[in-house]
Amino acid sequence: MRNKNFIKDIALVLVGFVAAVALISFVPLPLPGGSVVLSGRDYDNLQAFKKLNDIKTILSKGYVSDVDTNKLYDGAFKGMAASLNDPYTVYMTEKEYSDFMTETTGNYAGVGLVVSADDKGNIVVVSPIKGSPAETAGIRALDIITEVDNKKVSGKDLDAAVAMMKGKAGTTVKVTITREGAKQPLDFNIKRAIIKLETVSYEKLNDDIGYIRLTMFDEHSDEDFKNAVNKLKSQNIKGLIIDLRDNPGGLLNVCVNIADEILPKGTVVYTEYRDGKKDYSYSDAKSLGLPLVVLVNGGSASASEILSGAIRDNGAGTLIGTKTFGKGLVQTTYKFDDGSGLKYTIAKYYTPKGTDIQGKGITPDVVVQLPEELQQESNIPKDKDTQLIKAVEVLKQKISR
Repeated sequence: MRNKNFIKDIALVLVGFVAAVALISFVPLPLPGGSVVLSGRDYDNLQAFKKLNDIKTILSKGYVSDVDTNKLYDGAFKGMAASLNDPYTVYMTEKEYSDFMTETTGNYAGVGLVVSADDKGNIVVVSPIKGSPAETAGIRALDIITEVDNKKVSGKDLDAAVAMMKGKAGTTVKVTITREGAKQPLDFNIKRAIIKLETVSYEKLNDDIGYIRLTMFDEHSDEDFKNAVNKLKSQNIKGLIIDLRDNPGGLLNVCVNIADEILPKGTVVYTEYRDGKKDYSYSDAKSLGLPLVVLVNGGSASASEILSGAIRDNGAGTLIGTKTFGKGLVQTTYKFDDGSGLKYTIAKYYTPKGTDIQGKGITPDVVVQLPEELQQESNIPKDKDTQLIKAVEVLKQKISR
């Protein structure tokens, strides 16, 4: 089935049984008189398509008000994906698919939240994007979104909730959250804005220490990261801190490219599919060649965890901070001819030493909490950032050795 028109066409061929069989790509055994023999499975598939068409016909003719047939089909497609109870597998209309792809390739209008679904069916804030309206409003990592514009939302409708929070720049959306320690739900009226995905920033700290903040893995992050490393090296840094705190992930190939800049020859990550097949990604012999510390926390997810796990398993650096988010699933997308798309989970990924972090996360080598009063702040002064202070301390010890 390549697009929605395929299913719509089924209605036109049900009157000709042989023609129906051909269109649905069955392989029937022809018999005299135009009859065919189908396997039990093929017959069940045909009956399922017929039922779908019957439901469409019944609702189109008998529902209390006019029915948009396209919405019926979209609902059927969405329901098929949702039946897997995987919040990362979802059918998207043409607009939804276009908006989704924009998040990893450019700018979009919204509140600037990266969210995920937990195993309880909640929508959890992985992190607000730096400088976004959501961050400015005060939404924090690990907040749970319960309503958008007074409509209840859950992890089962993750992409629908995300779509509700997007909209024209300058318009306002109400986001209701629950927060650990808060007695009542909190409401935030947030004005949407163009979210600029500037994912890499860097600076030279005291004692010839380089610092790179990586906020997401979008299609330009690997080149921006490489440029940042080269510019810091030109300033004669002696060690490097990579800050992955509140980085929700992004493109796997970009993550692997960044890991290749850091690691010596070895495995970066491997993915395992339903049939047991494993695909490995490797780094070459060229490496960073500097002492390294990586900062992580509960907002470090997916590609951030791949990079962190690869660095630790290859002995290339020290992880400092708190346990990461724990998303170890790999998704891919399929675009249909009409512009709609399907995002679906195809594999689980594992660190080079075979660690499965799905639902578990990665515990850093050195666990350091931020002061309680600063744990939900996005712009922490460097002299109060206990995790960064510890990173500098550890890195200076590495440099001295």
